[in-house]
Amino acid sequence: MIMTESFLDRTDRRLLRALQRDCNQPLVELADQLSLSRSACSRRVQRLQETGFIRAQVALLDAKRLGLPLTVFIAIKTNQHNERWSKQFQAVVEGLPGILEAHRMGGEVDYLLKAIVADMAGYDALYQQLIAADLFDVSASFVMETLKETTALPLTG
Repeated sequence: MIMTESFLDRTDRRLLRALQRDCNQPLVELADQLSLSRSACSRRVQRLQETGFIRAQVALLDAKRLGLPLTVFIAIKTNQHNERWSKQFQAVVEGLPGILEAHRMGGEVDYLLKAIVADMAGYDALYQQLIAADLFDVSASFVMETLKETTALPLTG
């Protein structure tokens, strides 16, 4: 059974908001923020993990400090709309660590990818690997300035 947002009560939503801000804060501090006992807070976190509301706890790295300052959005059109090509394309995309996101789209563009690379030469190397997937049209847009970037999902209630 898939749990939906209606499964969450107000405290669960507050807990998820706090964890999205900082999942490394000590359980004691988190429980205090929510006016819960440490054991009640721990049980809620565990339940949210078990039911899939919390998929993972990760470290968000600074791409620029790691020498990866260039974000690229790659729009792809294909004239291959079959399962064999789709699986081949997915395998190519999954094998490229510079691609952070890949989305199959509705509309004029078939796929939209988000990649992070060191520079134009890094993008060109990624592009050369990507076109191995037999693409019809590829265009790229390069991020000049990021106005907003978050991983926090909007939680209502």
